[in-house]
Amino acid sequence: MTDILKNYRTIEGDKQSEFEEEKSRFITNARFVETEEEAIDFIEEIREIHKQATHNCYAYIINELPEIKRYSDDGEPQGSAGLPMLSVLEKENVRNVAVVVTRYFGGKLLGKGGLVRAYSRGVADTISPNVVCKREYFVVELIHSYTVLGLIENYINENNFLVIDKDFTDEVKIKIYVRVDEFEKFEKDLINLTSANITINNIKSVMLFEEN
Repeated sequence: MTDILKNYRTIEGDKQSEFEEEKSRFITNARFVETEEEAIDFIEEIREIHKQATHNCYAYIINELPEIKRYSDDGEPQGSAGLPMLSVLEKENVRNVAVVVTRYFGGKLLGKGGLVRAYSRGVADTISPNVVCKREYFVVELIHSYTVLGLIENYINENNFLVIDKDFTDEVKIKIYVRVDEFEKFEKDLINLTSANITINNIKSVMLFEEN
């Protein structure tokens, strides 16, 4: 996947919600996906689970530039399901999310307005409480002597950096995650703090979930 936004709002893993409206049962399933192929596989998975359902409507947005956006009413009146579902994803400004709202018909027609509200609610109930951020981090290795260990550990703790690993031999090696947009300040702070008695290796970048 190329030309993507490095930091974006999304969900983590699988989420589900359910409600009943005029005896129709609405079940919403959402999943974090990174490609259109993953989104399609997820939709087919839910269709197989709920193959006895009246409708399995879906929408998804994939984090590419330009964004990939798809939706389906799956037999509901045009514009009453898929597009309102997509609109909720757009309002929440999430990406790499696929959502399927399954409807088991309860015998009473809801009308187009009722369907729009129901399908929108299904997505909002599932996505809104579960939004997280996917951010780009560097895996950073710090190599230094024991004489500055206390200073560095205090700095890491005070700034809530996530430690991956520590190795104590004839010198100290600490691996931590540092947000890409914070790395320049982080590097300057540690050089100043240790009077440049430290080696800072930027090993690689990774994408991590964090609270919104």
